[in-house]
Amino acid sequence: MTTAVAAPFRFFSLQVVRTRRLGPSLVRVTFGGEDLQYFFSDGRDQSLSLFLPHPGQSEPQVPLELGDGWWQGWRELPDDVRAVMRSYTLRALRRNPDEIDIDFVLHTPAGPASRWASGAAAGDRVLLLGPAIADNRAIRFRPADDTDLVVIWGDESAVPAVSAILETLPADARARVWLEVHDAGDIQDLVTAADAEITWLVQEEARAEGSPMALDAIRAAELPAAERPYVWIAGESGCVKALRRHFVGERGIDRRRVTFVGYWRQGLSEEQLREQE
Repeated sequence: MTTAVAAPFRFFSLQVVRTRRLGPSLVRVTFGGEDLQYFFSDGRDQSLSLFLPHPGQSEPQVPLELGDGWWQGWRELPDDVRAVMRSYTLRALRRNPDEIDIDFVLHTPAGPASRWASGAAAGDRVLLLGPAIADNRAIRFRPADDTDLVVIWGDESAVPAVSAILETLPADARARVWLEVHDAGDIQDLVTAADAEITWLVQEEARAEGSPMALDAIRAAELPAAERPYVWIAGESGCVKALRRHFVGERGIDRRRVTFVGYWRQGLSEEQLREQE
């Protein structure tokens, strides 16, 4: 029996069911487990916290027995014992059987999560902190009902979220989408009923701050006429901020209609980012 945390989120004890390589830099890991009967999500850009074991551990170490005090207890564990925690986006949720997919970006040199994902095998155990109700505050993609154009940019860390978002758009929606990856082999065929124009940008080398390729491409783009556009931007923090300035400052889009999320920051690990919060 797992320990619940403040609703609407709780811990789920899961195990790897299978893995599938999507491209040179992407691997999809499918998780299952009895706990998933209590997992509910409307999808889109649903954020999750995944806890992974260190090499040699059979399961991630999180002191669930402490109840609401688990966070402080987890932080106090030794570095080589404390479970690796990383934020990911739900790619898909299925029933009968209950399964979820999470897509991992594989880095070189590999960090602990990338290393785990590249070697994940059926039966490997993880913990997930995720939603127990379908509509929850960890879903950020929320266009107003009167939106007449959806504009999206994401780097490879946001490809799973964008893929899920596109699958939820109705047939009468208009969308213009830019996705940036480091390898042409990571380009995917995305499914959507919407009138969506999807542009893939292939960038072989990471930039120190932001992405000139993304900024140049979007600055040069002629967006369809729209009175009430909605913009969603996610990926490296520096690039996300620069793109937000462009949409609000240069294109005059109402800042209340711009959602921006920094999934990572160039040169910093997730632990270092968390220490700055």
